[in-house]
This record gives sequence, C-alpha cells and structure tokens, in this order.
Amino acid sequence: MRFSAVPALTVGGWPATFCDLLQRIRTLNVPQNKQQQSLRLYTDEERVRRDASKWTLVQGILAPIQFLVFLISLVLVLRYLYSGEGLEAATYSIVAKTLLLYTIMITGSIWEKDVFGCYLFARPFFWEDVVSMLVLALHTAYLYVFITGAITPREQMLLALAAYATYVVNAAQFLLKLRAARLQRAREIETSGRSLALSE
Repeated sequence: MRFSAVPALTVGGWPATFCDLLQRIRTLNVPQNKQQQSLRLYTDEERVRRDASKWTLVQGILAPIQFLVFLISLVLVLRYLYSGEGLEAATYSIVAKTLLLYTIMITGSIWEKDVFGCYLFARPFFWEDVVSMLVLALHTAYLYVFITGAITPREQMLLALAAYATYVVNAAQFLLKLRAARLQRAREIETSGRSLALSE
C-alpha cells in the first residue's frame, strides 16, 4: 500500500514517515471535510497571519527583483561563455544575484515564522525549502570558488548556471504553490457563496 497522498507531518520540525503512517490510520474514519481542511495550504489562522505580516509584502517585492537580476545575469553569463567577453560584468551580476538570494532567504524564513511558527520547513512549503537549500548551497559554492580562485572563470560560470537551473526549479515550485493557494481560496469563496444561497 502506498501513502503518497498522506499530508506531511513533522516531529521537531522535521518530516517523520512513521508519524505519517499513524496519521493516515487516524484519518481513515475522519469526516471528509476535516480531511480536506488538513490538506489546505493555509488554515484560516495562517491566512490571517499571512495577510497581517509585513514580510508578505517584502517577499512580494524581493521575488520579482531577484528574478529580474537573474535574467540580466543569465544573459551576461551566456555572453561570456559564448564570446569570452564581459567576465567582470557577469561576475558582478552573479554576486548581486547571490546577495539578493541571501536576503530573500532570510526574510522568507522570518515570514514562515510569522505565518507557520517555524523558520524553515513549514508543512506547506517543506519541499520548496529543501530545494531552496540546494539553491543556496550552489550559490555559496560559486562565491567560494570566485573568492579563492579554486577553478577557472569558465568553470565558475558553469557552476553559476547550475545554481541558476536549481533557482528556476525552485521558483517554479513556489509559483505553482501560490497558484494552488489562489485556486483553493477561490473554491472556498465559491463554496461559501453556494452555502449562503442555499441557506436563504
């Protein structure tokens, strides 16, 4: 039997497979509406905290800025790899992108604490945070080889591209999750409207 649809649980902030199994057993006799509520991206309380947190706006501002810097940097890196020109500009752009990444990771952790009560690996964004750690590691590795000169400039650019590839995957994860949240909210509003209409 597979339990791939079991909601992710945590012990001390970390996923626990055995607890997932226990929760699956417990929810076999739980009413369907309560099971659906456990699968929601935000509970009602979390949504209130999200909307009230100043860090929600900060993330909304930083995310598109980081993406814009990423696009510019990607062009500069590809230009250097193709022509061998513009190494300095490409390097500065990667450093700028990395510093923005650090900033958005720190503010994002504070946002998760505000909304979910933990700085990282909150239930709804567990896998997004896991991939974020890989993104952070690759960007940090780039800074290390840039500062130490451990590898050639071309190899540094290739490492930056690897970091950017994981960043794109991570960004797609968050966009899909946010889209799911909007669709979920729209369904909830529609359901509430129908219930109100029927009660009248």
